[in-house]
Amino acid sequence: MSASIVTENGASPAPVSEFWRGVRVGLPIVVAASPFALLFGALAVDNGFTVGEVIFMSAAIFGGASQMVGIELFGQHIAPWLVVLSIFAVNFRHVLYSATIGRRLAHWPLWQQAVGYFVLTDPQFAEAEREAEQGRRVGFAWYAGMGAAVYVPWVVESGIGAVFGRLIPDAHALGVDFLLPIYFLGVLMSFRARAFWLPVVAASALVSVVAYKTIGSPWHVSAGALAGVVLGAFLSPVPEEGTRR
Repeated sequence: MSASIVTENGASPAPVSEFWRGVRVGLPIVVAASPFALLFGALAVDNGFTVGEVIFMSAAIFGGASQMVGIELFGQHIAPWLVVLSIFAVNFRHVLYSATIGRRLAHWPLWQQAVGYFVLTDPQFAEAEREAEQGRRVGFAWYAGMGAAVYVPWVVESGIGAVFGRLIPDAHALGVDFLLPIYFLGVLMSFRARAFWLPVVAASALVSVVAYKTIGSPWHVSAGALAGVVLGAFLSPVPEEGTRR
C-alpha cells in the first residue's frame, strides 16, 4: 500500500493543510477550464436556457463535454434516448476512471466516496493517480480541496458566461480554447515513466482519430479511452502466484 505523507515529527498532516494543498493543485485547471465554462454559459443561453438553468446544469452534471453535447441536442427534435446515449458516449470514460480509481478511495466512508466520484473529472483522475505514484495515500481532504477548486469556479463562471455571454469574444479567434488541451498534454507527459506508456498512448490516439473520422464526435473520446485501457490491460504483466495478496 502507498505510504501516507508524514510531517517531520511523524504525524499525518492536518486535514486543513491537505485541503489547501489540493486547492493549489486545482488552480491551474481552473485557468485552463475558465474559457470553456464561460463559453458554455454563453452558448447555453443562445440555445434557449435561462441563467438559472445554466447554473443548475453545471452544478448537477459538472461535465464540460457532456454539457456541450446536451445543449446542442436539447433544442433539436430528436428522440430523448438519443440525447441520453450521446451524453453516455461522452462520459463512458468515467466508468473506466471509476473502476481504476476505486482502489484509491476504498478506505473512505461511503459518503466521501460518493463525493469523490461526483467530482471525478479527467484532471482529478490524473492528479489522484500521480499523487498515488508519488508514494502518497489519496486522502479525502486533499481530493476534496482539488475538487472544490475546480467545481466552484466552473459553476460560477458558467453563470457569468450566461449573463455576459454576448460580450465574450470568440474563444477560437483568441486561441484560449487551446489551454485545456495543453494542460492535458502536460498531465499525459507526466506519466511517461510508466511501462508501456508510448504504445498505450499511441493506440488510444490512433483509435480516437479513426473513430472521429468514421463514427464522429462524441464517440471518439470513449473509443480512444477504451482502446488505451484494453491495450494497457493486455500488456500488463500477470503477477505470479506467490506475489498475489
